[in-house]
Amino acid sequence: MLNIVLVEPEIPNNTGNIGRLCVGTESRLHLIHPFGFVINDKNLKRSGLDYWVHLEVTEYQNVAEWKAQIPDLSRVFLMSSHAKKSYLETDFQDGDWLVFGKESKGLSEAVLNQFENHLTIPMSPLIRSFNIANSVAFVIGEAKRQLALKL
Repeated sequence: MLNIVLVEPEIPNNTGNIGRLCVGTESRLHLIHPFGFVINDKNLKRSGLDYWVHLEVTEYQNVAEWKAQIPDLSRVFLMSSHAKKSYLETDFQDGDWLVFGKESKGLSEAVLNQFENHLTIPMSPLIRSFNIANSVAFVIGEAKRQLALKL
């Protein structure tokens, strides 16, 4: 199983869509507070539809609480538009942690500095970033493709 981590998500529709994606790809969702919405927000549930009840989701009060339970920090991959290495150049493994920042600012320098693996999604210079739900879909799709080849 892959682990999808959202650090301080702000938009309930994005989190709902990512939750649905996690159910469909048999991945776990990890949410790190603070959120820009209430977890029972109707938009969150609407985006996740009736799949939310099937979602394996864990909430953490902060990054330190989440980080403390990771067995192998070398398998944590932080997504950043400033990273040099593409997610397409990475050899993903079962159990990896794919980390995404808040919609407005991405991951903070404080969080980025705690981990060595930073990845980017190649994109046109005409945009600053992709929507977070699309970004998760790109990366989880590639990781699942690689894992399927290893079976």
